[in-house]
Amino acid sequence: MPRVPAADGRALLVEQLDLRSDCSRCTGLCCVGLHLVRSADFAIDKPAGTPCPNLRTDFGCGIHARLPESGFPGCVAYDCLGAGQRVTAAVRAAHDGATWRDDPAAARDAFAALPVVTQLQELLWYLAEVLALPAAAAVHDDAREALDRTAPLVDLAAADLLALDVGAVRRAVGPLVDRASALVRDAARAGRSLDARRSPARHGPARHHGARAAAPPDDGARHRAPGAGLRRRLRPGADLVGADLRGLDLTASDLRGALLLGADLRGARLDAVDLLGADLRGADARGTDLSRALFLTPAQVGAVRRDERTALPAVLA
Repeated sequence: MPRVPAADGRALLVEQLDLRSDCSRCTGLCCVGLHLVRSADFAIDKPAGTPCPNLRTDFGCGIHARLPESGFPGCVAYDCLGAGQRVTAAVRAAHDGATWRDDPAAARDAFAALPVVTQLQELLWYLAEVLALPAAAAVHDDAREALDRTAPLVDLAAADLLALDVGAVRRAVGPLVDRASALVRDAARAGRSLDARRSPARHGPARHHGARAAAPPDDGARHRAPGAGLRRRLRPGADLVGADLRGLDLTASDLRGALLLGADLRGARLDAVDLLGADLRGADARGTDLSRALFLTPAQVGAVRRDERTALPAVLA
C-alpha cells in the first residue's frame, strides 16, 4: 500500500483500493442479490436472488433518474463501496466470462460473495480515513499493517470468501478505528476548550481536527451547547429519531450506531462527531457542515437531505 502524506493521500488510497462504486463495471448484483422489504425505502418486496423488475437487460436501472419518486429512496442511498465491480470481475474470471444470468454457479458465487466483499471494502474505507487523520498518528503504523492484511482478502476466490471469518477481520480492525476516533475527538475537545477561553461567547470551528482544514464560520452564527437532558442522550446507539439538533455544538460526540432518522441537523456543529454506522436516513443536513464528521460513508451521505450549502468531506464531495 502507498505511504503518502495523510492529508493528501486518502483520495488516492480510495482510488487504489477501488472503493468507489462503478455500476458500469457491475452486472446489477445489488438489484438481484439483495432482499428488499416493502417499506419507506423500497416500493416492493423482493427475495434475494430475484432480479428487480426495474433491472434492464444491459444491467442498468430502468428508473434510475426517478428512483425516489418511484418509491426506491433506499436504492439511492445504497453503496457497495466498489464490491459490485470486484465481485463481477472475479466471477467472470472464474466462470469463463459468465454472469449470474448465464450460469447458476456464477450466480451462486456472485450473490454469496457480494455481502462479504462489501464488508471488507467498508473496513478498508475506515482504515483509509484513519490514515488521513493527523490527530490519530499514534495508530497509523498499526492501521497501515491492518490495511495491508485486509486489502488482499477482497481478491479471494468465492469459496475462500465464504469460508472467511469476517467477524475476526472486524475484531482486528475495530480497535484501531476506536482508538483513532478517541484521539481525534479528544483533540477536538481540547480545541473547543481553547476557543472557549479565547472567546467565551462564541465557538469557532475546531482547530485540532484531523486532516480536515478548519473552515471559518460561514455566517458568524453561534452554536448552542446541548442541554443536560440531551447531553445524556448523546451516546453510541442513541435514539435520536426526529430530534431537533438545529444549531447545537455537538463537537466530539460519539454517535456510533445512533438512530438519527429524520433528525434536524441544520446548522449543527459536527466537528469530530463519530457517525460510524449511524442511521441518517432522512436527516436534514441542508446547510450543514459534514466535512469534519468522522467515518461517514457514501451510503450515509446518500440518505440525508442536503443542498448546495451542505459541506462534505473532500473524498465524498
